Amino acid sequence: MAPVAETDFPSPLQLPLSHKSVASLFQDDSSGPLWFKKDAFLSGSFDAEAYISDLRRFVPFETLRAELRDHLGGLKSELVELINRDYADFVNLTTKLVDVDGAVLRMRMPLNELRGKLVVVRDNVNSTLLLLQDGLKRRADASASREMLDLLLDTSHVVSKVEKLLLELQSMPEEGPQVPPAERNDGFRRVYSNSNLGEEQGASPEEARSRLLERIASEMNRLKFYVARAEDLPFIQNMQPRIGSADAFLDASLRRCFVRGLELRNETVIIHCLRAYAAIDNSAGAEEAFRSAVVAPFVQKALLSPPTGVAVAPRSDRFEEFLEEIKAYIQTDCLFLLDKAAAANSGLLVFDFLSSSILKEVLSALQTGKPGVFSPGKPKEFLVNYKSSLKFLSFLEGYCRSKNAVGAFRTSVAYTDFLKQWNLQIYFTLRFQEIAQSLDSALAGPPAAVKSPDIAEESKVGLAVSSSVSLWECLQRCWQDDVYIDAISDKFLRLTLQLLSRYATWLSAGLAARKAGDATNYPGGEWSLASAPEDFALLRHDVELLVRMVKSSHVDKVLALLNGSPDNVVVVVRESLNLGLRSLSTMVPALSDVLTDALTDKCVEVLKQAKGIVATYRMTNRPLPSRHSPYVSSVFQPLKAFLEDERYAHVMKEMQAELLALVSEKITSQYDVLARDMVSMARQTEASLLLLRRGARQRGAGAADTNDNVSDNLSDKICAQLFLDVQEYGRRLAALGVKATDIPAYISLWQCVAPQDRQDVVQF
Repeated sequence: MAPVAETDFPSPLQLPLSHKSVASLFQDDSSGPLWFKKDAFLSGSFDAEAYISDLRRFVPFETLRAELRDHLGGLKSELVELINRDYADFVNLTTKLVDVDGAVLRMRMPLNELRGKLVVVRDNVNSTLLLLQDGLKRRADASASREMLDLLLDTSHVVSKVEKLLLELQSMPEEGPQVPPAERNDGFRRVYSNSNLGEEQGASPEEARSRLLERIASEMNRLKFYVARAEDLPFIQNMQPRIGSADAFLDASLRRCFVRGLELRNETVIIHCLRAYAAIDNSAGAEEAFRSAVVAPFVQKALLSPPTGVAVAPRSDRFEEFLEEIKAYIQTDCLFLLDKAAAANSGLLVFDFLSSSILKEVLSALQTGKPGVFSPGKPKEFLVNYKSSLKFLSFLEGYCRSKNAVGAFRTSVAYTDFLKQWNLQIYFTLRFQEIAQSLDSALAGPPAAVKSPDIAEESKVGLAVSSSVSLWECLQRCWQDDVYIDAISDKFLRLTLQLLSRYATWLSAGLAARKAGDATNYPGGEWSLASAPEDFALLRHDVELLVRMVKSSHVDKVLALLNGSPDNVVVVVRESLNLGLRSLSTMVPALSDVLTDALTDKCVEVLKQAKGIVATYRMTNRPLPSRHSPYVSSVFQPLKAFLEDERYAHVMKEMQAELLALVSEKITSQYDVLARDMVSMARQTEASLLLLRRGARQRGAGAADTNDNVSDNLSDKICAQLFLDVQEYGRRLAALGVKATDIPAYISLWQCVAPQDRQDVVQF
């Protein structure tokens, strides 16, 4: 068969040859451009995009594309040449495949035999594995059964041992020799143990019983461990009555022995019993036994006995004395046990005699014998009792040896229940009503509630108005020792802010009602309509003084009571109080405006007499004036009368300068408007009269000649009079301590009435 031509090869190879010869593909083409490296295509890390982007920086895109196409054509031509060169072998490939099926059969037979052998081996291995797994399972079951049998045997042995020890315990004498009362009354500080009788007569029966009980408790602890591992087995369930009976007998015997040790003040007996209680994990039993045997008697004794040397008082009145007696009993009757239980490495830290015995019994006795101490109906007595209880709790915390112990004591059930008895919410509600109603009564009173200046001496803080005094007293009351409670400090802070807001609302309603002239739409503002304008000076004085006092002494007092709070809490408290004071400070200008407007109106009424100057010079042909008008001397008389009034003298020291400046500026502004209107009206009248005269002269040509200057100087006379008045007005301002040249309205007034040669210099 002829070689395959390029045109006869399948379509993937039917590609046109390039202008280069096929042979050139197998030779070093030194005629190609130097920048075109064919070896780069054979690299394993070849990246077409990176290759093209690198070449495009110095080779035009068309040139690069043409070169790549030439290279592709050369590669295809090389592929066709290679196929044509070995075409004979390629065609003869199918003719050489002879007896392929026979070869396959010959190869399949040994493979099948090998597969059969492997299946047999696999089945044998699987059967052996199953036998081994079954054997291991039986062995594990047997081991588990043996362990369970050993456990049951151990359980039975321990039960028998416990019962034997309990029989031995029963055979022992119940009580030993009695301790003399003098010895028992000496408390735990003197120990009736081996140091006394023990050295002479050996261990007492109580000590022997306690040691045996500790041993029985240890065995009972082991028994409970065994029972917990196999409690579902019938054998263990059948033994439960025996175990329960032994456990109950152990508890009863241990309690009797422990109580007996407490009665005898025997340290050895007590320690052995406590260890026994710890071994059987029955700390509650020891705590209850101590509570009933030791704590309950002296609590009842303190509860029922009156104070020494005084008559019997009602139970609710001697709560503090009751707690003091309890403290004394604790220090004498409980100190030893508390020290032993709290000692490090004693193994007795599981007991909580402070809360579960002492505090629990005290709470129970109070609930039964003194329920009135928890009643907030009488806030004063309630607060005294509550603070006494906090001192008692602090006293108990003094027996805790570490912070963890204090934390455990504070989270105990008895501690929580004890604090729950004190209903601080109701107490605060009563205090809230007391304080808030006091302020409301002062704010809701008639206008007569604005007191005379002697209130400054009465209030001791310089406040001049009864409502302000009431507010300050209420603010102080919130944080006094006989009212304030640390646990509800947030509520007292909120009450403080509410008091400030209530006072600010009262002022705001009054100012709005006075501005509108009607209190219908402003409830609570009726007082302002019946109050004199001068009284608002007292209110302004009080507001400024209250803001200063609260920012200084009161805030310091509040923060001192909150000592120990986090820094962010202190910052929030300070900011909240400053925010409450800010609403008061914003009312100072409005309070000042009421007084300044009233004084301005009174002074302006006198100032309006200046209108008579026009009539005076219009009706008469008076010469140019030589002295000021009489009204000028009385313009500031209302202001002077207020400043000299003894009722307001004590509050004018701080605001006198400001009041003079505000009133003077307002009066001068209205004086300027009044003078300009007068001068303007005079000049218009003068111009109108002149026109009328000229018209009459023209109509009566034969009449005698009339002097046009008869009224020409009307405006000049008025300006001259006003200029004299303004000069005197400036002198009156200076007498009050106000510099007239500092008032822009006075400069405008001066320029309005002054002669041309004195316009630039203000001098009077």
